[in-house]
Amino acid sequence: MKLTIIRDDKEQIFEIPDSVYTLLEALRYIKTNLDRTLSFNQGCRSGVCGSCACIVDDKEVLSCKTFLSDNQVIRPLKNVQIIKDLVVSKEKIDENIKKYKSVILENSNANISKDDTKKIDIQSNCILCQSCYSSCPVFGVNEQFAGPYILSRVYRYVNDKKEANQKEHIDLIQKDGVWDCTLCGNCTMVCPEHLDPKNDIQLLRNMSATYGYMDPNFGNMSFGGGMDFGFNPNF
Repeated sequence: MKLTIIRDDKEQIFEIPDSVYTLLEALRYIKTNLDRTLSFNQGCRSGVCGSCACIVDDKEVLSCKTFLSDNQVIRPLKNVQIIKDLVVSKEKIDENIKKYKSVILENSNANISKDDTKKIDIQSNCILCQSCYSSCPVFGVNEQFAGPYILSRVYRYVNDKKEANQKEHIDLIQKDGVWDCTLCGNCTMVCPEHLDPKNDIQLLRNMSATYGYMDPNFGNMSFGGGMDFGFNPNF
């Protein structure tokens, strides 16, 4: 079985035994038997930590949960700093958590029920694999964009009953945030934990409207006369 790994924008082809089933097993085989310089991340090996995320045939996946087929092409995640080979930095996540203050800002000291916890359970399952950042076309052209992960995290905190200051969370995502998303859904498709950042962003837009915000792109649209909608009065 052949496996191609993109390293420093160059293709390197490796022959691996057919008995190797997952991509992570293949990377470990290559590291042990063929090329000790190959660098990649691994952690739990069970799809929980998110550290082994990479791209296989143009789709973001976790290498520990991805079964191999012949002639697959492996490359590092996009839109993030590559440290070496398949190893990428997570500094951008840390920066954006601080920038968008996606933590509890003001404790409400409210009593929390199981139902309250369920409201934020899904977003709390994020494993920080960065697949959503890699797949995001907006983040690819605008490094200041908050990104799907941060926006889902913000949605988690504005729904958290412990948070007494929902408005500041909403205020912070108006620029390079909730309105910049194209709603393409790539982030939802590649999430290994089945989160739905696209839906979270749509809901954040609704919440933004309740605080008096609107899509700034509307200001650039023209709804004046002279538009031809193809109406035929003789039809």
